[in-house]
Amino acid sequence: MSSTPPAAAPDPNGPPAPPSSQVRGEPSAVEAERAREALERVRAEIGTVIVGQDGVISGLVTALLVRGHVLLEGVPGVAKTLLVTTLARSLDLDAARVQFTPDLMPADVTGQTILARGGEGFRFREGPVFTNLLLADEINRTPPRTQAALLEAMQERQVSVDGQSRPLPEPFLVVATQNPVEHEGTYPLPEAQLDRFLFKLQVPYPSREQELEIVARHATGTDAGDPHTARIQPVAGAPELTAARAAVRAVTVGEEVRGYLVDLVRATREAPAVELGVSPRGATMLLHAAKAWAWLAGRSYVTPDEVKAVAKPTLRHRLVLRPELELEGADADGVLDGLLASVPVPR
Repeated sequence: MSSTPPAAAPDPNGPPAPPSSQVRGEPSAVEAERAREALERVRAEIGTVIVGQDGVISGLVTALLVRGHVLLEGVPGVAKTLLVTTLARSLDLDAARVQFTPDLMPADVTGQTILARGGEGFRFREGPVFTNLLLADEINRTPPRTQAALLEAMQERQVSVDGQSRPLPEPFLVVATQNPVEHEGTYPLPEAQLDRFLFKLQVPYPSREQELEIVARHATGTDAGDPHTARIQPVAGAPELTAARAAVRAVTVGEEVRGYLVDLVRATREAPAVELGVSPRGATMLLHAAKAWAWLAGRSYVTPDEVKAVAKPTLRHRLVLRPELELEGADADGVLDGLLASVPVPR
């Protein structure tokens, strides 16, 4: 017999008892729907500036929902930087950009203690990491020591300087970019840091129709590359994002779908082409990404389709292929395509 006392009946003369969803800290159905509509407006607002790239936009929104970080990979000139600044303006969030270079020091990112003028002693001057959206531009151009300065910020959401930990603003998202073609003078990100990114999103060239629209906008004098002149307006904010995150946490994942997800991750460790497979952290990130993807689609539960939809962006950067196969042109996406086709899907 349980020793837990029965819940007291609500006082008929007092205020009504709150709904069970509010007791658990979950938003009501109406609040969740409003939050989803707000994020749809965010995606639409970004689309007024960014032509195409709908998948990348959805990936960035998904990362915000589950407090993940994103690695954007694409050649110069495909609007990677513009994506981040436009996202920040549409959500009324602060954003900062750091150009990662070989001479960049950790303190240039995290901040440092300086001697104040007028005999006021020492004070901490915050670095650009103290923002909501940090764009780490060309992150692989800076040495590992400076790359590692972001590890604590990405994992613990704080910065430790001179023995004191300082929390970062909430929300906090790191979006790092890198050029997949030019490798001279770069420092590849170590596996430990790659594993901290929720997604690796590939930013492709636009289609011919999309590029025609880009050129047409510039021909009429519209500078789509400048969010200020493009008149991007905040269409949502922190309250909607908070409600959306709570709604995503409430999305359910059945036992069979969890089993499918784990089988898929474990298959990466057993694949002959793979030298290093996906870690348990990668499995949990795949779970959270699938929940957010399902919620954005209007579902309160995850199906195998959501797991498949987010599998490649969540897992591609966590695989280390055998060197001889890389020389033959194999890539992580090809390996994942094979695993997605071979791992049994629950009915």
